[in-house]
Amino acid sequence: MREKKEIRILAIESSCDETAAAVVRNGREVLSNVISSQIELHKLYGGVVPEIASRKHVEKINQVIQAALDEAHVSLQEIDAIGVTYGPGLVGALLVGVAEAKAIAYAKKLPLVGVHHIEGHISANYIEHSELEPPFLCLVVSGGHTHLVCVKEYGKYEILGKTRDDAAGEAFDKVARAIGLGYPGGPKIDRLAKKGNPQAISFPRAHVADAPLDFSFSGVKSSVLNHINACKMKQVAWDQADIAASFQKAVVDVLVEHSMQAVEKYKMDRFAIAGGVAANSGLREAMKAACAKKGVAFYYPSPIFCTDNAAMIGVAAYYEYMAGTRHGLDLNAVPNLKLGER
Repeated sequence: MREKKEIRILAIESSCDETAAAVVRNGREVLSNVISSQIELHKLYGGVVPEIASRKHVEKINQVIQAALDEAHVSLQEIDAIGVTYGPGLVGALLVGVAEAKAIAYAKKLPLVGVHHIEGHISANYIEHSELEPPFLCLVVSGGHTHLVCVKEYGKYEILGKTRDDAAGEAFDKVARAIGLGYPGGPKIDRLAKKGNPQAISFPRAHVADAPLDFSFSGVKSSVLNHINACKMKQVAWDQADIAASFQKAVVDVLVEHSMQAVEKYKMDRFAIAGGVAANSGLREAMKAACAKKGVAFYYPSPIFCTDNAAMIGVAAYYEYMAGTRHGLDLNAVPNLKLGER
């Protein structure tokens, strides 16, 4: 029987359209990270169809978990706890992962740790940056969230700013659809933007008067749509790459500006980004330059840990587990779960 000097977490993530499982050791070492993506399936519909996503999770989850255990060369008998995303996300998709996690925890008499999806994204930075510890600031940018977060301690967060309407990733997807790129929009706009002129079109940078660290991206999205419609009405040709580059710069400028305002206001010398949009090359380059200018250490995960994955959930679950967090078999999916709620 092995000594309990190390903690192995089996983590499950099913909040949207990726069925994922991972085994994480001691919160920092990823022994396996298996992801079954549904992107090709949802491309047919121009976005994620919740009912289809849920059904596909049911089909794949057992296979993905077994693959994660096999890749890590461990059995369920060698697992110390089960971590699972229980919110926020699509309720049907979340329920598949939560039900699976509860079944394994019950059958194997293992502790169950529910994890907030955004906490998982933030924790992705711990995987490749062993020196990173709280406190630090983190910008979480994904299809569903745009949050500026102060990470006070492991598992303790303060939201400093958030979007008032569209999340950054949501705006990327909608603009990509408008200019004919299809789904998923973020990576396609990022690639196309490299061929365009970011100064070609002046799209607006929104600021919220009563909350300077909050975000708003519905205006820039609408401005892109209006520009395209105006060109069509005037029968003027419009350049796809220039629109992509100009739109991306407008979004990145606001993200960087608000992030650096937070760095100054809260006197932080460490800044991280997380979430699907954190893989955007334009955002990474701009944020890296801004942090260097202020003498702030900058952290970001590899692209595989930016999109939804279970390794990040395993990392977050480890720190919650070590803090004594345990959930019962009454754990339920909470689609609108707020960061910091239990």
